[in-house]
Amino acid sequence: MKHTTAILLAALIPFLTNCGNNQRYERHYNNHYDVTVAQQTYFASSGLDLQAVGGLVQQAKDGAHFEKLLNDQSRGINNLDLDENGEVDYIHVTEYGQADNRGFSLTVNLDEGETQEIATIDIEKTPDGKANIQTHGNSNIYGQDHYYHRSGIDFTDMLLLGWMFSGNRPNYHSGWGYRNYPPDYRRYSPRPYNDYQRDIRTKTANSGYKKSPTSTLAKATTSPNAGKTAKSIKAPRKNPTTAQKSFQARNPSKQVASGGFGRQGSATKPSGNTTTSKTNTIPKPTSAQRTTTTSSSKKPFFSTPSRSTSPSKSSPSFRRSSFGGGSSFRGGK
Repeated sequence: MKHTTAILLAALIPFLTNCGNNQRYERHYNNHYDVTVAQQTYFASSGLDLQAVGGLVQQAKDGAHFEKLLNDQSRGINNLDLDENGEVDYIHVTEYGQADNRGFSLTVNLDEGETQEIATIDIEKTPDGKANIQTHGNSNIYGQDHYYHRSGIDFTDMLLLGWMFSGNRPNYHSGWGYRNYPPDYRRYSPRPYNDYQRDIRTKTANSGYKKSPTSTLAKATTSPNAGKTAKSIKAPRKNPTTAQKSFQARNPSKQVASGGFGRQGSATKPSGNTTTSKTNTIPKPTSAQRTTTTSSSKKPFFSTPSRSTSPSKSSPSFRRSSFGGGSSFRGGK
């Protein structure tokens, strides 16, 4: 009976060893051949932080100066590239309102006759002689109810307020149009998403602006550009129109893992929609290669070597695998 059991074990050991090798092979294949690729989509709104825009208003002297600051590359506020042509879009500023309620409309001209309103900045003068400021992202770009506000700003702390509520004067309108820029303006490329977001976090750390789901102003003033949307926008939007959806179906966005916001600068966790896909970057070995790989380990671990090749009891031996450069240790008996 003992002799029969020994024979069965001797027959099963090579089979079990080969199964173990196959399992190790499968683990090796899964660990080293399957590559997961994360694709990150960044919305158009990622290119203009409205909290930072609110802080920029407080640095401006008048409407023209605000427009210049907004499009100044060194300020690092505007990073919009709605049509994904590799150039940051020039933002035009239009003033509106009257009496104690004023505002600015921020727009981009993507083509001749195509205007997209990006956001509005509303400023109201309060009875105690102070001001409340609110930035509101266009729902087409930012989605519904995207507000930032700051209350109780003194006129002495903000030069723009003295100009804006100075009395009888015409409202400011940008004097520039499609592909028509100020003489000192230089076009520039959008920055990588992560680099832009990192700098914005620094700029807005102590801005005093708070996010709100609704308007905090006592009286609403309507922008003259309200409802203006451009069809030829490739960058993903939060709430696109039917015409924009149709255009983007024919002209898909390039912002998935490439160019502009798709190119992540430094290693920072991005935000947006993430999809993953698996791809084999190295071809799976053929069955012949796999047989060669496993055959090198078919010798039973507990087999008794012949006297002519038996290692000494004090000299352990190593058996090196032909796949992956690994080695297995076999001690002497």
